[in-house]
Amino acid sequence: MEFFDDEERFMSSMQGVSEGDSENSLRPKSMSDYVGQDKIKDNLEIYIKAAVGRDEALDHVLLYGPPGLGKTTLAHIIASEMGSQIRITSGPAIEKAADLAAILTNLNEKDVLFIDEIHRLNRNVEEVLYPAMEDYALDFMVGKGPSARSIRLSLPKFTLIGATTRAGMLTSPLRDRFGVNCRLEMYTPEELASIVRRSAGLLGVEITEDGAYEIARRSRGTPRIANRILKRVRDYSEVLAEGIIDAKVSDIALGKMEIDKLGLDNIDRKIILTIIDKFNGGPVGLDTLAASIGEDAGTIEDVYEPYLMQITFIARTPRGRICLPDAYTHFGRKANQLAYEQLSMLDTEDK
Repeated sequence: MEFFDDEERFMSSMQGVSEGDSENSLRPKSMSDYVGQDKIKDNLEIYIKAAVGRDEALDHVLLYGPPGLGKTTLAHIIASEMGSQIRITSGPAIEKAADLAAILTNLNEKDVLFIDEIHRLNRNVEEVLYPAMEDYALDFMVGKGPSARSIRLSLPKFTLIGATTRAGMLTSPLRDRFGVNCRLEMYTPEELASIVRRSAGLLGVEITEDGAYEIARRSRGTPRIANRILKRVRDYSEVLAEGIIDAKVSDIALGKMEIDKLGLDNIDRKIILTIIDKFNGGPVGLDTLAASIGEDAGTIEDVYEPYLMQITFIARTPRGRICLPDAYTHFGRKANQLAYEQLSMLDTEDK
């Protein structure tokens, strides 16, 4: 039974088009409520306190890492801790340099401008951003031909927070202008269990410790997925268990949704079993794999692979993707001689 189509995959860490408001209601509003990412939080608290003490804008911040880990939430918290207003936009939404100029000129002193998917900024727009970040100024041309002249318009000192899932796609000039770089890591099951309990409290749902942990350990290290699962398990608990979520109810609900003990869904299983069965464990190129399962290559690379690599099910090599022993074990398959030869090639490449 299929619950979601490919456009809105349930276990995807990308935000669905219909879940923005419900996700906002569960966002922590302060650093003390924000669970996980302790090193980043500790550093940001120091930077924020120092900036507030000097009555200055915080240096520009780059937040990067897989989707669903809390980059947007962290941007809101930074603005709140700074006592500043936040303006929110995204790279694809800023089509022309004039669009960015309009946003920048409407900022007030020490405001926060949050640009999501900043790696997708148009290059002409990005050129306008350089002096804005470095000198708090806008340069533009007035007139045409021999009479044309450059005018510099001063901007209020603001903080740009850029978020991206693909830091490698940022140009060096843009990346170098961020004074604070924060890489968000996947969450542990214990951290996710804490997030699930907090979200359950906000939703008015009764949940046990083992119920929260069962959801957490199948959430692929991602708070967005954990909260999404919690809402669906809540539906099952209201029908099957008088509204109380325990480990048994969680297990039944997740089984119905075809999410296994490691948080793998149908698409994950299709990726792994395709590599094992059709390509003898690999190596197989990304485009070939994408064509074999009918999925976009970029989606496989950005959404599915990070978790499969984290749990050591697959590895990327110069020759393509290969399956690792843990994947064979999980699916009850026996690695053939070719698979062991591939692993030895991986060891050689690592050296």
